[in-house]
Amino acid sequence: METPSQTRYTVALGPEPLHAAALSERVRADDCGAVVTMAGVVRDTSDDGRSVTGMEYEAYREMALRELEAIAREALRRWPACNIAMAHRVGTLRVGEASVVVAVGAPHRAEAFDACEYCIDELKARVEVWKREHYADGGDPRWLENRAGHP
Repeated sequence: METPSQTRYTVALGPEPLHAAALSERVRADDCGAVVTMAGVVRDTSDDGRSVTGMEYEAYREMALRELEAIAREALRRWPACNIAMAHRVGTLRVGEASVVVAVGAPHRAEAFDACEYCIDELKARVEVWKREHYADGGDPRWLENRAGHP
């Protein structure tokens, strides 16, 4: 799942379950007084109010990993004291399972929050991960648009 990376960041894409605590641990360091972790999970209701049973995620692996690494490097240029971990899951996930996790360790909370927000916003805007919702009513699953800044 993981790609080779520099010491201050790690990125991953794969079918394995994501563990936010494990990624948070990866960004901890003696010089970090703050760790911020953001986990996106599959919710049980679609934007149009339908009951959701799960979500399917697909990505072109090499391109997605390349873009995740670019985002991490950009964040490190802006916040050089940070440690960054980003992971996105592919495959079929159930409600409540994490689809994406971003963790940032930094000397202070402001830069940890800022870097984490930057990473998730850029990930949502630039990393091509296709999503398809599955519904409890048995209706046809629907592919969703990638939308930057969408909750």
